[in-house]
Amino acid sequence: MFKKISLSLKRSQRRLIYFLISLFTALGLVVGTAQPGYSFSWLELLFRGAQIIQMSNMTDSQEVNLGKQINQRLISSRQIRLYDNRQINAYVDQIGQKLVPNSNRPDIPYTFQVVKDDAVNAFATMGGYNYVTTGLIKAADNEAELASVISHEIAHITERHAVKQMRQRAVASGLLSAAGLDQNAAVNIGVELALQRPNSRQDELEADTEGLKTLRNTGYAPSAFASFMQKLQRNSNAPNFLSTHPSPENRVERLQAGIDPATAQIGRGLDQAVYRQNISPLL
Repeated sequence: MFKKISLSLKRSQRRLIYFLISLFTALGLVVGTAQPGYSFSWLELLFRGAQIIQMSNMTDSQEVNLGKQINQRLISSRQIRLYDNRQINAYVDQIGQKLVPNSNRPDIPYTFQVVKDDAVNAFATMGGYNYVTTGLIKAADNEAELASVISHEIAHITERHAVKQMRQRAVASGLLSAAGLDQNAAVNIGVELALQRPNSRQDELEADTEGLKTLRNTGYAPSAFASFMQKLQRNSNAPNFLSTHPSPENRVERLQAGIDPATAQIGRGLDQAVYRQNISPLL
């Protein structure tokens, strides 16, 4: 019996030794990684471990939680003002939720919100959070055009563009350590990215392509995607999502090339009278 106890103690000691070796190796890696402008002691890391986000393998739940915090910061800081009308909010959410199942990433929750702003704009942040302005809703001629913008924003989320941009910004700012990115710093970067919308040429083209697929697969007339973008490019106050390269003209051409003329007008959402009735509180 004593022999069994002795063997059990030895095993426990070995496990403890292995754990301590692993712990100090990990801490040494973090502390030994020089990152300008962002450093912390190993004790601080222990206390703040739950607040460190691994950017290289962020899970869906982590992304959704981070998106929720970014959304709360945008609202609480009054950098955006949500439009308080049940009919309009329900209508936009209804459109968004119809599009989600036909996207590349339907297995996370999506939130669609209306921002009270006369500017024609739309943007998204990670974790399923989408925003369209009252100005954009009024600028659309029909539901299919509004759905085309929302599908474009959904595509930014499905392709994890915001996560990629956050990682790039954290590296450039010296905020990313071997342990990951501090959660508060991540929220700050997320707010900045949501408002500035610095999407790359590749990201925008990808969102156009995937957004068009989602729009078509949901049953909306695909012509609305190109027609709305074409209309907006003629506007002197073009929205942010048209301000990046490639030029709006080239993006319209690419979209038109991906739409079969024979089926361009086939689908729901082209009735202007019905649309104006649905957005009547804004008119």
